[in-house]
Amino acid sequence: MQVLANDQKKRSNFYTHDETLHQLLEDKLQNSLHTYAEEKLSAFGALCAGPIDVRAKVTDREGEPRLKRYDAYGEEISEVIVNEGYKQTITETYKTGIVGYVHKPIPELGEKGNYVYSFAQGYLLSQAEPGFYCPVTLTMATAYLLDHYADDEVKHRFLPHVCATGDVELFEGATFLTERQGGSDVGANVVEARLENGAWRLYGEKYFASNAGMCGVAMVLARQVGDQLGGSKGLTLFAVPWRNEEGVLNHISIRRLKDKLGVRAVPSGEVVFEGSEAFVVGDPSKGIYYMLEALNLSRICNATASVGIMKRAYEEALYYTQGRIAFGQSLVEFPMVQETLCTLQAKWHASLIALFDLIERYDDVTHGVASAEEQLLVRLLIALVKKETAEASIHFAHEAIELHGGNGYIEDFVTPRLLRDAQVLTVWEGTANILAHELIRLVQKNAHVVLLQELQQTKHPYLQQRVAQLEGLLMNFTQLFVETQTIEAKSLMKEMAQLYEAVSAVKHGEKFNNREKRLAEIYIEHTWQNRTFGEIPLAVKYFEEVCL
Repeated sequence: MQVLANDQKKRSNFYTHDETLHQLLEDKLQNSLHTYAEEKLSAFGALCAGPIDVRAKVTDREGEPRLKRYDAYGEEISEVIVNEGYKQTITETYKTGIVGYVHKPIPELGEKGNYVYSFAQGYLLSQAEPGFYCPVTLTMATAYLLDHYADDEVKHRFLPHVCATGDVELFEGATFLTERQGGSDVGANVVEARLENGAWRLYGEKYFASNAGMCGVAMVLARQVGDQLGGSKGLTLFAVPWRNEEGVLNHISIRRLKDKLGVRAVPSGEVVFEGSEAFVVGDPSKGIYYMLEALNLSRICNATASVGIMKRAYEEALYYTQGRIAFGQSLVEFPMVQETLCTLQAKWHASLIALFDLIERYDDVTHGVASAEEQLLVRLLIALVKKETAEASIHFAHEAIELHGGNGYIEDFVTPRLLRDAQVLTVWEGTANILAHELIRLVQKNAHVVLLQELQQTKHPYLQQRVAQLEGLLMNFTQLFVETQTIEAKSLMKEMAQLYEAVSAVKHGEKFNNREKRLAEIYIEHTWQNRTFGEIPLAVKYFEEVCL
């Protein structure tokens, strides 16, 4: 099987040949940070495409985490054992500052990084190991909560370790919400917090606890004994160290690890608190609000992982079809294959642009410079982008398998793992049904009006028509009973997300070159099928220009 040399170079570094990402970072990072990011992302892109990718396959196939509950004397230790390659990936990734440099200065620059830079790292990592990006996500959320809401004593104890870049011992983070009886209904949670001898201690079980046994500190919602509020408003946020300062297990045990379909790198388990020492974070009456903020950050991470999988699936399919000969020619020479590949490229391109537009806005929110309307818009965009990219990642993995044919279903190739890992992204941080309820809540706050104002700025004639139609749909949506809104919400969210991606891609194309303009038009034509039957699709017409 012959391989094009240029494509082989692309596969050796996930960053250096990602033209769209280069454009986005050039547009969104200040000069000093941009120069720094160029150098560091090039090194990390090679690491992700090389050693981290190799280790990810080992972890998935034969080296997934395992639980050792007891020591030789029968004492509970709840130790999670991971393979040495996974440990190396942990060390190398956190040293890049993927978490730390959002919250502390980059030594070479004397200033902090931002989420644009952090998510660029996460996007590269997710092309190799989206499973490990889950613990990174949880550590990002933990750092956010500690930095924004913990008092000085709690912050001093935990935040330097959560933000470690090789300077101090690393504490990975975790966010434990889900309980057996509640699931997504967090208001049904019953884990108790009791004040005993001046210290808070937790009792109860968290049923889906990701990064169990690997985290140094977990952010946990619990209900104080005697809570009068009930529901989600009665929950307090606690920082719970996995071990005490002497290194002894903090009265925590892991009942079992989950046997998951994919993302096997992350140990997800059932965690039991048996009097675990805990520290209140922020206002005890606002735990649910703090955790929802962390959830929104995690949803952006989820979208980042999704777009990373989309990119990897597309690149694998392009690489394979260039080398595979069938019926006397390479697969990539067939127009139907060209259309599939080029529409995947256009969708990924638009998704990446929209994602980083959202991330830039989110940076403004976290820095406290966004208006109330802008904050509302960011909440809406997070829900839209998370849902759309998660669903698209599954489609991309499916298409990559199909373009490989039988080989795409064989575990020697990365494509089966991409599909298994992608499937969880529609579940993590809220299913489509949960996100649909988020849309309904935000429409009640008129967030859709702010989005429409943004979309109406487009000068693209066809998109102007689609935005006008969307405005009518949203007006009708606001008049429906809530029960009916729940039925219509998901399809409406898809139209909203696709228009956001399309408008973002067109705007990006206006800043850059013909390639970017072509990709935006291909995305629009394919998404809404606005071409005459029998006409050559733009995806075929411009295939060589935008894909090779």
